[in-house]
Amino acid sequence: MLNAGRFFRRHHFYKAALIAALIPLPLWAAPLPDNAKVDVEFELPKIDTSMYARPYVAVWIEDDQRKAVKTIQLWVGKDEWLKDLRTWWRKIGRYDRELVDAVTSATRPAGQYRFVWDGKNDEGQRLEQGNYTLHVEVVREHGGRNYLRQKMQLADREVRYQIKPTEETGMITVNYQVK
Repeated sequence: MLNAGRFFRRHHFYKAALIAALIPLPLWAAPLPDNAKVDVEFELPKIDTSMYARPYVAVWIEDDQRKAVKTIQLWVGKDEWLKDLRTWWRKIGRYDRELVDAVTSATRPAGQYRFVWDGKNDEGQRLEQGNYTLHVEVVREHGGRNYLRQKMQLADREVRYQIKPTEETGMITVNYQVK
C-alpha cells in the first residue's frame, strides 16, 4: 500500500515534469565567439575652410533593445563640449562619468583611422550573438553634424558593412570577423 505522503510527492513530481515538458524553453543566445571582433576603418576627410576645427567623434554599440552596450571611441577637446555630441550625450554620457573618463581621448586631424571592438560590453563581459547597431556621431565647430547608424548581425559568420561618406566623414567600413 502506498502511503499518502509518497503518493502526493510522486504525483507532484509527475505533474511538474509534464508542465515543464509542455512549456517551451527560452532560447538562450550563444555568446559571441571568443575570437570575434569588429574592425572599423574610419576616415575624417580634409575640409578646406578657414574656420576648420577638429571634429568631436563618438562611436558606440547598442543592442536590439536600443540599450548602449559599449562606447568604442570618444574624441573630444574639453569635457564642456561633450554635450555637442547630442545623441551620445543624451543616451550615455550624462549618466556615466566614469565611462567618459575611461574612454575619452583627444580630437584627431583629418586622416584614416582604424579601431577594433572585441565584442565585450563596457563592463568587460562578452556579448551574446544577435542584432546590434553601430552609431557614429561627428560634430565640428563651425562645420557640420553627422549622425550615422549601421545595423549589424553578429553571430558565427563574418560580415562586412559600408557606410557612405558624408560631409564630415569619409567611407566607414565595418568588418565583423570570427577567425
